[in-house]
Amino acid sequence: MMLMLARNLDLDLLRCFSIIVEEGGFTRAGVRLGRTQSTISLQVKRLEEQVGRTLFERSPRLLKLTPDGERLLGPARELLRLHDQTIANLLEPEVAGTVTLGVPEDFATAHLPNVLQQFAEAHPLIELEVTCDLTLNLLDRFKGGGFDLVLVKREPAAPIEGVRVWREALLWVAREGYRVRDGEVIPLVVSPEPCVYRKRATMALDAVGRPWRIAYTSTSLGGAQAAVKAGLGVTVLPREMIPKSLIAVPADAGLPELYETEVALLNRPNISSPARRLAEHIQDALERERRQ
Repeated sequence: MMLMLARNLDLDLLRCFSIIVEEGGFTRAGVRLGRTQSTISLQVKRLEEQVGRTLFERSPRLLKLTPDGERLLGPARELLRLHDQTIANLLEPEVAGTVTLGVPEDFATAHLPNVLQQFAEAHPLIELEVTCDLTLNLLDRFKGGGFDLVLVKREPAAPIEGVRVWREALLWVAREGYRVRDGEVIPLVVSPEPCVYRKRATMALDAVGRPWRIAYTSTSLGGAQAAVKAGLGVTVLPREMIPKSLIAVPADAGLPELYETEVALLNRPNISSPARRLAEHIQDALERERRQ
């Protein structure tokens, strides 16, 4: 009987692979890891030699995972999570302190309750102070030292730094029975400027020459949903955030397609150990949710 030689995967190479996927390219991964693009390319080549598979499809304008790369990504992240958690538990078994986190209200409502609950159960000595607000306000407070970590909505090509932790497909949302009439000025229910969802809506309508007006402005998710439910207009939301009382407007209803947006995680330089733990937990938990 032939015995297969065991292959030991290099965790540093797996971490480089994972960060390339998170950052969307070799150059940005190199910036995050403090390495040159050629070094990043060499590490990918070494990992591909270890697993005997091609992990990325590369072209001047495109970088995407191959099917083998997709299969490796989940287990690689789980190995890194277990490794980092093991080291942290050995070296810092009693991490304690306070972490301040800022997050957009709608994203917090849809995605963070379970994520933060799991973190609190795993780290009972770490106190969380979470604030929900508009992205602009969160960024202002973050720059002023008001948060250890902040989650913000951004355009995929925006200059905002940070690690992408979520990518959202956006949909038009209305109350049951809403119909788009020919020539109608589209009434919009939006957040105050500057808001990524608001910009997505107005740019999409402008691109097809469809007139629009701001019918209702609200700083809260609940207020906007109530206005849409009352028939005051349509809004823009990710599919996961559409409540049962509202519907996604069908693609053939006459409204233009909306491009997806991103949520990025920013952290202050030299963050505390508790804040670092939370940042890693948020990234891992949201990635698992995305895959599911």
